[in-house]
Amino acid sequence: MLRATVAIVLAMAGEFSMAQMTPVGLWKTISDKDGTVASEVRIVEASDVLSAKIEKVFRADFKPDSKCVECKDDRKDQPVIGLEIMRGLKKAEGKDVWEGGTIVDPDNGTVYRARVTPVDGGKKLEMRGYVGAPLFGRTQTWIRIQ
Repeated sequence: MLRATVAIVLAMAGEFSMAQMTPVGLWKTISDKDGTVASEVRIVEASDVLSAKIEKVFRADFKPDSKCVECKDDRKDQPVIGLEIMRGLKKAEGKDVWEGGTIVDPDNGTVYRARVTPVDGGKKLEMRGYVGAPLFGRTQTWIRIQ
């Protein structure tokens, strides 16, 4: 009986830790330039593909009606709040890494290839945006809100 109880508790703990290793959820984005909280972004999954939208922006100079005027695709002139900034990421086989999609910087309209990796037990997310090879890019660490 004790062994069965221990096995059930361990199985449940394993499921919880695996559930936290997903990028799905609400994240505080941290600027890689000055370390300030920049925004809140919600990552969702549909048909095994991740996407993300901006829910809040914390910059003092941000206006609530701001639009992505520098975007060059279907996001051009769309409101920044609610803007789908990340698209098309899929889980790499056998790894806790999602890649193969893109992320846009709404400040300058640049679209980067993207890779996200949950770290610290899923409490943080390493967001790598790059052009060409992952070596040529920048990484932000996002912090899970929920």
